[in-house]
Amino acid sequence: MNKAELIERVSKKTKMTKTYTEITLDAAIEVIQKAVSGGEEVKIVGFGTFDRASRKQRNGRNPKTGTTMIIPASRVPRFRPGKEFKTLVEPVQQSIN
Repeated sequence: MNKAELIERVSKKTKMTKTYTEITLDAAIEVIQKAVSGGEEVKIVGFGTFDRASRKQRNGRNPKTGTTMIIPASRVPRFRPGKEFKTLVEPVQQSIN
């Protein structure tokens, strides 16, 4: 699903116009991006948590030449799904006794 399809589905579910839905979605994404880039954690109960993770400096290889190189430390955005979301994606298997 791409952004246009998401906007269409949300607008149908909320009975709002696609334009208003797009403005709302863009605003929500912008707020999440600014908060995470500023070091804040954004928790949406039942959905998940957006935050910023730190990666340590590590050794790697250039796949084209095979030479070793140092990959510098960096900060990256991270999403951790909540329990409800995980359950929807992969339901708990019932054990058979």
